[in-house]
Amino acid sequence: MTEIFTFVTIQNRNGHFNIVLATIVISSVFWYIWVYTKSKRLFPPIPPGPRGLPVVGNLPFLHPELHTYFHSLAQKHGPVLKLWLGAKLTIVITSSEATREILRTNDVIFANHDVPVVGSLSTYGGVDIVWSPYGTEWRMLRKICINKMLSNATLDSNSFNLLRRQETKRTVRYLADRARAGSAVNVGEQIFVTILNVVITQMLWGATVADGEERDSVGAEFLELITIIDVVGKPNVSDFFPVLSRFDLQGLAKRVRGSAQRMDLMFDRIINQRVRMDKGSKGNGVDFLMVLLNAKEEDENMSMNHVKAFLMDMVLGGTDTSLNTIEFAMAELINKPEIMKKAQQELDKVVGKNNIVEETHIT
Repeated sequence: MTEIFTFVTIQNRNGHFNIVLATIVISSVFWYIWVYTKSKRLFPPIPPGPRGLPVVGNLPFLHPELHTYFHSLAQKHGPVLKLWLGAKLTIVITSSEATREILRTNDVIFANHDVPVVGSLSTYGGVDIVWSPYGTEWRMLRKICINKMLSNATLDSNSFNLLRRQETKRTVRYLADRARAGSAVNVGEQIFVTILNVVITQMLWGATVADGEERDSVGAEFLELITIIDVVGKPNVSDFFPVLSRFDLQGLAKRVRGSAQRMDLMFDRIINQRVRMDKGSKGNGVDFLMVLLNAKEEDENMSMNHVKAFLMDMVLGGTDTSLNTIEFAMAELINKPEIMKKAQQELDKVVGKNNIVEETHIT
């Protein structure tokens, strides 16, 4: 009798377990259907794209020449396609029509950026004009940049105009001397030095830092810290997998943090020197730093970190972008002699054989 009762009890328990299990399974199925249907309504379907691997997505298949790689993908998947770069969904636009729709018609919607880890570290938490989210603060920074720093009145002022002419002539003279001697020239290195002299040691704080040993010291210190540019441009695992950012697997955040801290100390020293000069009425001319400090005094929403982030933008953007553009253009001309000859003929026609190219010739 006891054995029969035990058997019935076990059967009842199994029956209850099966009912509970069936309830869980059915509920899970309905929940999945509900979530899937809701997500389809809330989120429009994403564009097509190549299949990726679990976790890493399409990262292992990226080609070093991205423009060629994207073109080949567009031929197969269309002008708008998706790539999974680790945990980040990336939409690639390859047609001029779609690009115009994004950058002009709907530019406000697409104005914000996904701030990389090293980008945030090098720009005081992303408070610069590059990484700031679209809004009141970004519009303030843009207004200062366009109306005060990069306005025609500022850039065409006698001091800045004369500076650019002097440095350009110095570089052309050096290249001509090397060419007459039949010596090899590292064009990128010379362009970098020219941009360094024009943008960094002169236009940013040329009227603040005195000529001679002081300016040489600032230039040498900056050259030592300019490695931050290389680090900012490197692919970072922490950007593709944010959950791993705390571990800094490549050590990029550590390198940028050290360089950014030393750059911050240099900015502080130069800013304090400018403030002392203004108090003593010993300012000598105008530079970007003076323009920024005046803008800070006029706008209470602008902090000293905004000033430093602006300077950092000018340092990074003013050297690396210009250098890459000029190097790429020179390489293309060398590889295509017929275009080089056409450019030389145009220069002879517009400028003249024995004349120096002035900014008025190309504006």
